[in-house]
Parts: sequence; structure tokens; C-alpha cells
Amino acid sequence: MSNVSADPDAPRKIATAKEKKEVADQAFKSGDLKAALRSYYEALLYLKGIDRNTTRAMGGPALDAAAEKPKTEVDEMLEKIHSNMSACHMKNGNWKRTIETADLALAINPKNSKALFRKAKALGEQGYFEKAEKILEDLLKQDDSDAPAINAELTRLRAIDKEREKAHNQKFKGFLNREKKAETESAA
Repeated sequence: MSNVSADPDAPRKIATAKEKKEVADQAFKSGDLKAALRSYYEALLYLKGIDRNTTRAMGGPALDAAAEKPKTEVDEMLEKIHSNMSACHMKNGNWKRTIETADLALAINPKNSKALFRKAKALGEQGYFEKAEKILEDLLKQDDSDAPAINAELTRLRAIDKEREKAHNQKFKGFLNREKKAETESAA
């Protein structure tokens, strides 16, 4: 006999979370990012209180200690919500939160291509070009169905990095020229 006490409110909580997620999805589509984030957050609040074992007791997959933990309906919803929140933060230009929420989705599914793409874009925007490039290149190997978008982002990031490096070299070049000039003047 199992010592798992099923949460009698779990089905209601899941249903409410689905409704909140749907409201959030619609708000996102209409461009109301603030309302979308609020509804996604509310959906998370309903889902966070549900025990994984409870969802299995309700008919989810059984837990096999030797196998990888199976994903429940709640896990799938959490992954989608975190990934969608990442999209909202990306549209707002909040790169730190884009990465944080993408990482939460990736903790549930490390192969979530949308979350990986958003994380890479945010890393690139913060100047972490090598990390962003690595994620995007791995993403191309994993699934080339989004190749045009991934290649466009790689091209954009490489152009930004090249400009940044060029500006840095110009600044450094000017510094060396000033030093040489000062040495020449002091020797005269």
C-alpha cells in the first residue's frame, strides 16, 4: 500500500492552471505582455503546490527507480509556462529574466528548442557571444527545422561581436599610439 495521500484538490488546481495559461497565451498573442506574465505566474502558483506523486496517483505514469523520472502533465505545463514566460521577458528586453525562465524550462526538458533559442539570444544580447554561439550551433545539430531563424541569429550575433571587437581594437590602437607619442616627446 502506498503512503501517498492524493491531493483531492489537484484536479481542480490543474484545471485552473490550464485556464490561467490559456488566458496568458491569449494575452501574449495580443501583445499584452504584462497581463501574460501575470497569468503565467498565477498558473505557476496553482501548479507548484501539486505533488508529483499525487499526479501519478491520479493516473500518471508509475515511477520506476531505475528509469528517468517520467514527465507528468504538470511537468509539461510547467515547462511550457516557463518557456512562454521567457518569450515575454525576451520581448521586453529583460535578458536576465529571459535566461532565468528559460533555464527553468530547460531543467524540466534540456532539449526544449524554444527555451534554448531564447537563452542563446539573451546571452548574446548580454555580450556572451561564445556561449550563445555554442548553444545555437548545438541547437542546429539537435533539430534543423528552425535552421533559418537559428542561422539568422548566429549571423546577427557574429556581426555584433565583430563590431564590438573592431571598436575595442580601435580603442586599444589609439592607446598604443598615445604611448608611443609620449615616449617620443619625452626622449626629445
